[in-house]
Amino acid sequence: MKSKDSTESVEMTLQTLLKILDHSSDEIFVLDGEKRILYVNQACERHYGLKPTDVIGKYNVDLFEKGYWKPSIVPEVFKRKKPCYIKQQTYIGAELMTSAIPILNDEGEIELVVTTSTEIQTYKMLKANETDDELKTTQDEDEMGRFITNSGKINRILTFCEKVAPTDSTILIQGESGTGKGVLAQFIHRISKRKNKPFLTINCAAIPEELLESELFGYSKGAFTGANKTGKRGLIESADGGTVFLDEIGEIPLSLQAKLLQVIQDKQFIPIGSSEMKKVDIRIVAATNQNLIEMVNDKKFREDLFYRLNVIDIQLPPLRERKEDIIPLTYNFLNKFNERYHESKVISEECLNILIQYSWPGNVRQLENLIERLVLISDSVILMADLPEMITENVEQVTQIALPTSLDKALDETKRILIRKSYQTYKSSRKVAKDLCISQTKASTLIREYCEDLMNK
Repeated sequence: MKSKDSTESVEMTLQTLLKILDHSSDEIFVLDGEKRILYVNQACERHYGLKPTDVIGKYNVDLFEKGYWKPSIVPEVFKRKKPCYIKQQTYIGAELMTSAIPILNDEGEIELVVTTSTEIQTYKMLKANETDDELKTTQDEDEMGRFITNSGKINRILTFCEKVAPTDSTILIQGESGTGKGVLAQFIHRISKRKNKPFLTINCAAIPEELLESELFGYSKGAFTGANKTGKRGLIESADGGTVFLDEIGEIPLSLQAKLLQVIQDKQFIPIGSSEMKKVDIRIVAATNQNLIEMVNDKKFREDLFYRLNVIDIQLPPLRERKEDIIPLTYNFLNKFNERYHESKVISEECLNILIQYSWPGNVRQLENLIERLVLISDSVILMADLPEMITENVEQVTQIALPTSLDKALDETKRILIRKSYQTYKSSRKVAKDLCISQTKASTLIREYCEDLMNK
């Protein structure tokens, strides 16, 4: 008979252990001796916007080189073969205090590395003598031109931008309002040869038409009643050597389009009231959410100006066409507004699922504004009940449309949706099989059955 104080063994299933690890507030990574990721818990989703299935099996260096975090602790722990500690920042704005513990085999070589990362508040780690203005400048400069994405479409656009950024060619960025055209323009400037020169944003819709010419091109002294006695330097001249971003270019009046065309073609212009031609060395990046070809056909936009602007055309897809970006963007904005308002809010899985299903007519800007609102109004955990009705009602309508009337049809439709969504994301039967936990043979059969139109694209 066992005594009352004897220790009994307690068995724990692998599933239970994984569930416990996934509920850890800290991120847990396990790497093998080849620096390949064997395991990561759910915390990686809020730190990198990646699901564990997107990470497990990859080499640590591959994710590091893609910029998901900086700096890397792994080379140091493999070099020293002792516990290492470091402060890291992820690409969606989380700051982590990371420890890496090596597990050695009998020969003293690294068999496994276990890293754990705890989130920290940015401002706690900054020097006490920095002023608020200095902090704001540092943060703004770090965020400028940083594109948060896990989307294949956006990554292809960024790769294309890396090719054209070193040139001086004019670029036209088109896309719906709120898709990030301004951020992309900043990204192009930051990787161009003009990166140490000014980046000037001019919103053509924000400046009254009667003032736009004088603001853009400046004027000489006494050019008109009320003018500055010494004259005024225009915005375009102020950006000499740098990049001028003309946002909402479709709003520029016809009367100014010829003058802008001259700047693009000849890099010169005449200020109002002057007879002296001024030369500028600038690169033009323009953006619009309007259909400029239709405007050309309607005689509302000059055809020659359109073709001068459209040397390199970039189409930014709306957020509803890159749903894989919703999670990383959500956590990026959550980190941003938690820091701004000195909060530590977290978002529930149920709420995240609603955000993924929503159509986002206002795109990334709408998502950013929503997260700011949720950080301000919610309790410690952002719940579905905190979401505005316009979002929850929209999602309910989408999920209730055209439900099949029989069980077989419902199962078939569910299968079709899952296969198409997975294939659109991964483009590979092997990856689809892994994503949906089915055999590759079955995945190939289902892809041929449901994704024929996608395979031909």
